[in-house]
Amino acid sequence: MLIRRAARSCAAVFLVAVALAGCRSAPDVAAYVGEEQISVDELQAEIDERLADELVAASAEGREDEFTRAVLGLLLEGAVHDAAAERYGVRVTDREVNRRIEELLGSDDPEAVYDRLAQQGVSRADVRENVRQQLVRREIAEAEGRAEGLDTAALRARYEEVREELAQVEFGYITVSDQVAADALVEQLTADPAAYAELAAGFPGQYTLPALERRAAAELPSALAEPLTAAAPGTAVAVPVPEVGGVVVGFRAGTVYPSFEELRPQLESEALEAVEAEVQPLLAEVRTDLGITVNPRYGVLEEGRLLPPGNGGVVRILEESAAASLPGVPSAD
Repeated sequence: MLIRRAARSCAAVFLVAVALAGCRSAPDVAAYVGEEQISVDELQAEIDERLADELVAASAEGREDEFTRAVLGLLLEGAVHDAAAERYGVRVTDREVNRRIEELLGSDDPEAVYDRLAQQGVSRADVRENVRQQLVRREIAEAEGRAEGLDTAALRARYEEVREELAQVEFGYITVSDQVAADALVEQLTADPAAYAELAAGFPGQYTLPALERRAAAELPSALAEPLTAAAPGTAVAVPVPEVGGVVVGFRAGTVYPSFEELRPQLESEALEAVEAEVQPLLAEVRTDLGITVNPRYGVLEEGRLLPPGNGGVVRILEESAAASLPGVPSAD
C-alpha cells in the first residue's frame, strides 16, 4: 500500500515537472523572461515594424534569421534592463533618452545618421532602446556608487593626465627655389609669425601649405619632423629637399592642446567603459534571477547574446557576465 502510494506520488511529481517543462517550451512562445513571455506573434510584430523601413528591410534581406535574433536579443535585454532598473530603484525618462541621442549625434545630420544605421539593419526604435539601456546601466552604476569616474572633477583630473599626450604642433611649410630665398623667408617668419598666410601666398604650389595646420608630432612630414619638433614656437627652419626641387621652410607657430570641453566626450566614453565593467556583473545576476528561457528555434543565449541555434533543446541562461556594446551611436547588436 505504501509502495503504491509512493509510486503514485512520484508519478504525480513527474507529470508536474513535464507539464512545467512543456510550459517553458511552447511553440508559440519565443522566450520566457521570469513570469513574462515574448510570444512568437509579438516578436513578429516587432520585426514587421522594423521592416516597414525600406532601408532596414533591404539590409535584412537574405539574413532573416540573423535579423530575427537581433530583434529578439534586443527585446530580451530590454526586459533585463527593466528588471534591473526596478531592482536598483532607477528610472530613465524619454526626455533623458532624447537628450543623450542629441549628445551622441553632435553636429551630425540626424537623418543621415539614421539612414546609415538603417542600412545596417538598425531602426530608430533600436537606437532609442540601446540608448535607454545605456542610461539605465549608468544610473545603476551611480546608484551603487560605481560611477565616480564620470563626475566633472574626475574627468578634469583625467584630462590633466592625458593633456600632454594629445599635444599638437601648429605648423606650416613654404617651398622656395634656393637657399637665399629660404633664409630671407626664415627671417621674415621669425620677425612676424602672424604673416605666415600672407608669405605663403607668395609661393603657391604643391609643397606649400596656404594656412597653418595642426598635427601630432608623429604625424609631421618626415623631412620636417625632427627640425620642427626641436624648433621653438614662433620660429622657422630651412630644410633642403631635392625631391621637391627646392628648399622647404618649415614654420612652427606653437603647441596646441585640445580643451577640456573638446575632449570631454572622449573622456566620458573612456569612463563609461569602466562603468560598464562594474555594472555587467549586476545585470548578470538579474538575468540569472529571471531564469530566461529561449525557444531553441531562435538560437542559444549565452552571456547576454543570442547566438545561432546549436544542438537544440531548451537553453537557459545563466552565466556570470554579459557583453556590453557602447558605440558612438548605439547599434542593436
